[in-house]
Amino acid sequence: MKATLYEGNKTFTVIERAIEEPKQGEVRIKVAYSGVCGTDVHIYHGMMDKRVNKPLTIGHEMSGTIDAIGEGVTGYSIDEKVVVRPLDDRGVKPSDKGFNHICEDLKFIGIDSPGSMQQYWNIPAFTLHKLKAETDLKLAALIEPLSVAVHDVRLSELKPNETAVVLGGGPIGLLVAMVAKEKGATVIVSEVNENRIAKAKELGLNAVNPTKIDLVKYVREQTDGRLADVVFEVAGVQPALDVMTEVAGIRGRILMVAIHGQKKEVDLFKFFWKELKLIGARVYEKEDYEKSIELITKNELPFEQMITDVQPLSSIQKVFENIDNNPDGMKVLMDCQL
Repeated sequence: MKATLYEGNKTFTVIERAIEEPKQGEVRIKVAYSGVCGTDVHIYHGMMDKRVNKPLTIGHEMSGTIDAIGEGVTGYSIDEKVVVRPLDDRGVKPSDKGFNHICEDLKFIGIDSPGSMQQYWNIPAFTLHKLKAETDLKLAALIEPLSVAVHDVRLSELKPNETAVVLGGGPIGLLVAMVAKEKGATVIVSEVNENRIAKAKELGLNAVNPTKIDLVKYVREQTDGRLADVVFEVAGVQPALDVMTEVAGIRGRILMVAIHGQKKEVDLFKFFWKELKLIGARVYEKEDYEKSIELITKNELPFEQMITDVQPLSSIQKVFENIDNNPDGMKVLMDCQL
């Protein structure tokens, strides 16, 4: 079978290796598609070399079918369509308070252990979520990032007819906006990249460029002065942190979706003055995956338009190089059987 390896120094190799039998408690998945995540791009750039045990097969956004079932695994059948929720929480402790998805010793599959960018993948059965037979496996590869968005919107307690401002129109930002709109909210996307603004509008979203308009004034005008009920900070840059407390209305909720690796400046006075809430959001829980599966299965949202390219697994080096050269794209999938 074909498998890919991240070797370091912005280099992937494609190798042939034997298909292994699943161990006790595992299943073997015939991987259909594996999406390229922003985290995968960070790995490619060497930003996670201290964590990633090279050489490693990375990848965690995927879809596929069960190819073999290991000893002790029940409730699954060969050829059943599945996705993997790539969280290994076997190190959970009582001090984690039952929040296994963010337990202290959480291992992220595809970063801390081999991932989905290979033709066949042996994986613990407890990570699986079943799909219906009619589910489009190409769209199903979006379930993992969509679950991030579902988790963010759920934690925000967003209600119908509220106004949500999404700061950042990349793949996660647009998925957050789509889920928020599906929830019945009025959604405004703030993004500086004109190509991504165009993509947001293709998806039926209201998107504006904060370098060309006064975002706070615009949101104030759109809400009769109330400003945003919920702000999703997805951009991960200082200007977004500066505006998030300005664009939030009284008792607004701010969801910190972006990862900030270093301490940043935030206007804490606004939290006092407007009684704002700041909510952290990390990965997803089982119920978020099930909601995402429901949305993908219904396929009433323009998920197909989020997929901007599909390439064979054997072209992995070219895929990552092209992402560097074209950062405007949304979601690139790799066909893991080619």
